[in-house]
Amino acid sequence: MTYESDLLHDWYVLFHYGTPAEILSGSAFAESDLPDGALNFPVATVDALDQKTPVARALDIGCAVGRSSYELSKIADEVIGIDFSRKFVDAGAAIGSGEPYPFHVYSEAHLREAKSAHLPAGSRPGNVSFEQGDAMNLRDDLGSFDLVHAANLLCRLPEPRKFLDRLPDLVNPGGKFVISTPATWMSEYTPAENIPPGKTLDFLKEHLAESFEFQEVSELPFFIREHQRKFQLSTAQTSLWIRKP
Repeated sequence: MTYESDLLHDWYVLFHYGTPAEILSGSAFAESDLPDGALNFPVATVDALDQKTPVARALDIGCAVGRSSYELSKIADEVIGIDFSRKFVDAGAAIGSGEPYPFHVYSEAHLREAKSAHLPAGSRPGNVSFEQGDAMNLRDDLGSFDLVHAANLLCRLPEPRKFLDRLPDLVNPGGKFVISTPATWMSEYTPAENIPPGKTLDFLKEHLAESFEFQEVSELPFFIREHQRKFQLSTAQTSLWIRKP
C-alpha cells in the first residue's frame, strides 16, 4: 500500500494526533487494555532522547505526518522533518498553520467520519520545516544536528546501511541519536541481501560502534487504528546513541 494514499494519510494522522477517544471509538478496547504509552508513541520516541536542555538543531528522519517533529520543537530552535512521502510532509506542514486539519476515522474499511487534527500544545511551529527526501540519499547541505530522531524507518529502507553510513556526518560530537524499529524486515521493502543476517540491535552496533556510544535500549509499544475492528499493536525496539568526540 502506497504512503501517498488517502487511507494511509488518515491512519497516520490519527496515529500521530488522535485522542485516545478517537483512536478507540466504537472498538471493543479501552485505554486500560493497552500497554502504557501505546497511544503516545510519536511523543515517547522523542522522550527517549532524554534531552533536558534546549539545543540548536534537530532532525526527524522518516517524520511521517510530523508529530515527533513538533515535539522536538519544544527543545530545539530548528527542526527539519524529512519523509519520502510528499502527502505526509504536506500534512505535517499544514498542521503547523494552527488551523484544524481534516482527516477521517474509519468505523469499517468503507465507512469513515470526518475529524480534525490540531497542533500539539507547547510546540513551536515556527521552528519546524518539512521536506520530501530519501533517508538513503539525504541532501549534502543538511549540516549537522544536536539531536537526530528516526522512528520506524529502518526496516522499510531498501539499503539501510546507506542511511547508517550517513549518520556520523549528521550528528554533532556529543549529540544524540534515537532509532526505533519493529524490525519487520520484509523483502518487498528490503532486498534479502540487505536484511540483517542476525538481530537488528547487533546490526546497529556493528555499523554505529565506530562513531557512536550505545546508551540503552527499550521496547516502546504503539497502536495503529485501521478501523474499529482492526488495529496494529506492536512494539518498537528503541535505542539511544551518543556521537563520540
